[in-house]
Formats: sequence, structure tokens, C-alpha cells
Amino acid sequence: MTRCTHLDKIEITELPAESAGCEDCLREGGVWLHLRICLTCGHVGCCDDSPNRHATAHAASGEHPLIHSLEPGEEWSYCYLDDVGMIIREVTGQTRIPPSPMLSR
Repeated sequence: MTRCTHLDKIEITELPAESAGCEDCLREGGVWLHLRICLTCGHVGCCDDSPNRHATAHAASGEHPLIHSLEPGEEWSYCYLDDVGMIIREVTGQTRIPPSPMLSR
């Protein structure tokens, strides 16, 4: 069984109360489908089904391999470097997010 070897990178354990959306898409005028938060710095990016895949791009640009889904009802996290999904019980809270711009087109 594959295990994440990067749990020491977790800095964010309490999810923000609210997010306006993918930080990069909002800045660039893009659209997203699902939102992910970096558990190291709190950057909110879009999923790989979104046109710009900002969460993956953020993880690839540095030492931030762990994300957590911000979608309602989802509690999973994922480590890009170890390619493993998991539930991290220390990550708590729920984030209000806007509807996906891709679904409202």
C-alpha cells in the first residue's frame, strides 16, 4: 500500500470559511470546475478537469505536494509526489464556494 511521505508539509489544518474561487482563474479571467486547496500555503486552485489545471501547476512549481478538495461533501486529500489519495483527519472545516463557472455556461 502506497503511503504519503509528505505529511510534514501540512501547514493548513483548518479550511477557510469561504473562497471566491480559483485564485489564478480569477486573476486571469479563466473558469474552473472544482476547487482544491494547497495544504502547505492555502493557495486555492482548479482541478485537472478545468482548462488551466492550476492546482496541479501550483504543486509542480514548488514544495507543495498536498491538496484537499474544497467541494461540498468531499473530505479527500491527495499527494502529487506519492500519487496517493487519503483522508487527513487533522484537516477540518468546510469552505463556502461559488458555483463553478463551467457549469453555468
